[in-house]
Formats: sequence, structure tokens, C-alpha cells
Amino acid sequence: MQTRTDGRLVRGDQTRRAVLRRAVDIASVDGLEGLSIGRLAGELEISKSGLFAHFGSKEELQLATIRAARRIYVDAVVEPALAVEPGFGRLWRLIESWLDYSQRRVFPGGCFFAKVSHEFGARSGPVHDFLVSVDREWLGLIEQCATEARDAGELAADPAQLAFELNAFCESANLASLLRDEIDTVFSRARQSVRARLEAAATPGTTLPWA
Repeated sequence: MQTRTDGRLVRGDQTRRAVLRRAVDIASVDGLEGLSIGRLAGELEISKSGLFAHFGSKEELQLATIRAARRIYVDAVVEPALAVEPGFGRLWRLIESWLDYSQRRVFPGGCFFAKVSHEFGARSGPVHDFLVSVDREWLGLIEQCATEARDAGELAADPAQLAFELNAFCESANLASLLRDEIDTVFSRARQSVRARLEAAATPGTTLPWA
């Protein structure tokens, strides 16, 4: 009995992961409102009742999709940066990882969080609040990396202002790359903009990672 029960749990976990992997891809293109239990059940050939048992409501499906996207985002963007020693190099790696994440379309619709944040920005409720917390977490991480670089004597800039500006470069590149068929050009210009801003903020003698 225990073996059969464990087997059902494993299959249930595999099903949930497959559903959420498809859900994040759909939402990155069509938004979280583009998700439905019926659509996912049809695409993945799973019964609606079985899928409903995993999530219970559309809102819970949306929240679970955001959590799944955040895990993918952390793997693609955050972990590579945290592997670098704190300082100017880590800050650069964080932004470079973000640009790479968007450019190589980890999510088919570009940055998942850019898409769904525009969708829910003017709304209220648990989905909006969760997206606010993710956005603050991301900006806070950029600011933290900038603060570490400043404390190491490698950066002369207000970390919060610099975080806002660097994030703006990223979001602009993501949107432009979706609107125009010029992905390589767009991200090349974004990297030039980021390097110019960081070079202007670097203290004399700081080693520039791209030099």
C-alpha cells in the first residue's frame, strides 16, 4: 500500500510540474488571464477534474504559476550572479544574466514578470500583491549588489537610484526585442548602455569585468 501511495504522489508531483512548466510559457505570451484549467487539460491531455484537484481555482493556478516562474528565474538570473564574489563583478553579472535570460527566451514571451506585471499592475488582490513582492525582491537584489560594490570601494553611486536605472535598461530591451525583429541589435545596445552607466559609476582603478 505504501509503495502504491508513494507512486501516486510521485506521479502527482510530475503532473503538477508539467502543468506549471506549460503554464509559465503560456502566461509569458498570453498573460495569466490566458491560463485556464480547461486549456491546460486539453494541451496536456489531462482530465479537468484531475487538474482541478491540483489547483482548485484559477487564482491558485495563477499564483502557482508565478511561483514556478520565480524558481526558473532564480536559476537563470540570480544563481549565476551569486556565484561571483560580492562587488562590481557580481552587479555586472546580475544584469548580464538578466539580459541573457530575456534574449535567449527562457520564456517564449520574453520576461515572464514583465508581461504579467503589466497585466496586473492596475488591479488589486493576491496575484497583484505577489507580483509586487517579486518586483521589490528583484530591485532589492540589484540594490544589494550595488551596495556591496560601493562598500568595496568600487562604486560611487546611490545604490537605489542605480538599481532603478539598470532595471529600466533591462525592461526597455525586453519590450523592444518583442516589438521588433532586431533581438541581437536591441540587446547589444542594452549592454552598451549598462556598461556606460556602470563605467560612469565606477571608482577610479576599479577593474571592469568586460574590459
